Amino acid sequence: MMDASAAKSERGMRADALRNRARILDAARDLFVEQGPDAPLDAIAARAGVGIATLYRRFPDREALIRAVLIEALRRAGEAAREAATDEAEPFAALASYMHRALDLRVSAVMPVLLDRVPASDEEIAATREASAERLEALIARAHDAGSLRSDVTFGDIGPLLVRLSRPLPGTLGDDLDRRLAHRHLDLVLDGLRAGAKLARPLPEPALTRADLRARSTSRHGRQANGRAD
Repeated sequence: MMDASAAKSERGMRADALRNRARILDAARDLFVEQGPDAPLDAIAARAGVGIATLYRRFPDREALIRAVLIEALRRAGEAAREAATDEAEPFAALASYMHRALDLRVSAVMPVLLDRVPASDEEIAATREASAERLEALIARAHDAGSLRSDVTFGDIGPLLVRLSRPLPGTLGDDLDRRLAHRHLDLVLDGLRAGAKLARPLPEPALTRADLRARSTSRHGRQANGRAD
């Protein structure tokens, strides 16, 4: 039977392992966004403050690390949507809160960089992505039902807007200023998303639904599998 001190030591080791894993995933996410999916693993370990051996103990190869980064990003995005819906009673405020949280999580920056590096048949990623998308779709529907979100704004507007805003700007702004500017620019965009916004004309086509985006993603994966990537 394990004594109290040994049990406490084991819990401490598990906590350290979890902290190391979280640091590696955060560092990998940021370096993949900055340098692409082939960012050096030793640079990821260095940014996480761990040795390369620690990284390999958690993730045996690059593909395992990429997959874990994607799943964690999608899980956090879904949780951010749930928290926004709980914390903000007003539907548009909940949607805005989610979008700001998503910028901080960098989920919309890392997904386009890494998604093509995992098989389309990966069931865990597909299920986690679907759950996250459903929560965002629920936020959009609530804001539409409340009349606070423009009726011509679709799911296919919100996700791509976050992708555009979350990518680092070129130049030498530095990470902190770049992220602060992304939140400033998001606030400018949110004014245009509100129902009753004073715009010169309605939004032009296309107005893409989540089903449209899913169909295009499926088609792209099919072309890549057949050796005809765009």
